Amino acid sequence: MKFEVVIEQDESGYYIAEVPALPGCFTQGKTVEEATGNIKEAIEGWLEVMNEKSLEKKSKPQEGSTSVKRIQVNV
Repeated sequence: MKFEVVIEQDESGYYIAEVPALPGCFTQGKTVEEATGNIKEAIEGWLEVMNEKSLEKKSKPQEGSTSVKRIQVNV
């Protein structure tokens, strides 16, 4: 998978890396190379957590959840 990564240097000199397509997926590094390596790990972690959450939702129906089904009624 490919993701757009935005890397900016902050006022303290650190490089902040963020993936706009993945809310909350960001990290930092002392160099661009370090920030790039860190964001790769952050992306992997983000995808793993979201996959686990997705599987949990599928396996456990949420109380008060809404579902839509198509049924046939013979009249």
